[in-house]
Amino acid sequence: MPQYEYINEEDGEVIVLLRPMSEADAPVEDPARKGRAFRRTLSVFGVTGTSASASTPHVHSGGCCPCGKPQSSCGNS
Repeated sequence: MPQYEYINEEDGEVIVLLRPMSEADAPVEDPARKGRAFRRTLSVFGVTGTSASASTPHVHSGGCCPCGKPQSSCGNS
């Protein structure tokens, strides 16, 4: 079951709920019972770690370098 984030615009509190997709936009009851309204927001996450190092080789995918130049024209191969 997916998890969704809901935000209260007045105080910025964010709550996370596990709900079926069919209920993603259904009204959310205020967990503090203060009558606040919550709306679904875009959920984002980040990944951190130390497995990649500065010496990781330059990787090309497709026919273009990530810098935007054609492959190998920037000096990276």
